[in-house]
Amino acid sequence: MTKTFFANARLIDPVALTDGPGALLVVDGRIAAVGEDLSAPKYADIIDCGGQCLAPGIIDIGVKVSEPGERHKESFRSAGQAAAAGGVTTIVTRPDTTPAIDTPETLEFVERRAQEDAPVHVLPMAALTKERMGREMTEIGFLQDAGAVAFTDCDRVVTNTKVFSRALTYARSLDALVIGHVQEPVLSEGAAVTSGKFASLRGLPGVSPMAERMALDRDISLLEMTGARYHVDQITTARALPALERAKRNGLQITAGVGVHHLTLNELDVADYRTFFKLKPPLRSEDDRVAVVQAVADGLIDIISSMHTPQDEESKRLPFEEAASGAVGLETLLPAALRLYHADMIDLPRLFRALSRNPARLLGLKAGRLREDTPADLILFDPDAPFQLDRTKLQSKSKNTPFDGAKMQGKVIGTWVDGTRIWGRI
Repeated sequence: MTKTFFANARLIDPVALTDGPGALLVVDGRIAAVGEDLSAPKYADIIDCGGQCLAPGIIDIGVKVSEPGERHKESFRSAGQAAAAGGVTTIVTRPDTTPAIDTPETLEFVERRAQEDAPVHVLPMAALTKERMGREMTEIGFLQDAGAVAFTDCDRVVTNTKVFSRALTYARSLDALVIGHVQEPVLSEGAAVTSGKFASLRGLPGVSPMAERMALDRDISLLEMTGARYHVDQITTARALPALERAKRNGLQITAGVGVHHLTLNELDVADYRTFFKLKPPLRSEDDRVAVVQAVADGLIDIISSMHTPQDEESKRLPFEEAASGAVGLETLLPAALRLYHADMIDLPRLFRALSRNPARLLGLKAGRLREDTPADLILFDPDAPFQLDRTKLQSKSKNTPFDGAKMQGKVIGTWVDGTRIWGRI
């Protein structure tokens, strides 16, 4: 029997929404006791947290690991190390690989590679349609039996509503989760930034924020028809929020997420065509950013994720319109999210509700909380520790972060998965 006692901790509880002093006991990889007046048992390994924050490990939905097909951009080994360094104890991987993860055989390859190389939990998603082409749905039942936790075509919108409605109906019969990307595809085609004065001044092709609202309205209509469980990967505009609120109020099984870059950056950060800031969907106005942050604080938007998308140098060192979209985020997810805490826009328990508890609830996991008889997936961090990010020191193979050179706060001191330390020198 192994025992680890975390003493003198600042416990961040995303269920009770509390932030206060206490201690936590781990026995054989599971949380055995949590409280303010706990005493260390005999023969326990005692870790003095020094008053720093102890919280559930982050569960990151929508991580791109480029195996199979583009291992030079990111492997399970490098992604796992990046996750551990960032306090992410579970990564939920996307199926937009080469080839797409659309068969049980490909899914089993991914699971095997992850188990061999990654120190964190890896939960794979599978494609909703074959080759992510939107023409024919995958064998959802077989993929679910093989271990797929959700189904998505990622940033490729299924434009054929008959195919999409059939997939939603079949997913509902299996209680399978479908994850969608809400951008009206015709309006969004070829867009590099959000339309507006800034886009015009830079001479860049833009897309209206209404493209997000239009796609969300369509998907909500299909949810009313099918009753499926549905998660929107990213809500980034103020105009989409009323539709989301109405859908939830009407009892639809819908949840929503947002990438941390859209919570902490805006369209002006593109500045002089800086391609590390080219994302999908594109960065929005400051008014949109503030509205979405408030929606996270209020619980309307459920989940914050990194939307980790590694791209090599050749893909990014191109004219802005031609450069690949996306940014890495496993290691910067926590310090970037802590910008909202330091700006007094959200407190730590609500932040970890979106980073840990709600992702766990969506996927039916017992993790994401500081409760007895739950997995000891934990993160110890100093929310105030300052540093300047150097992208060359990131654990990820690809270094395409918009935060390169940025002054940030919040360092991970230690990361534990099932009670075993996988990062830190405590």
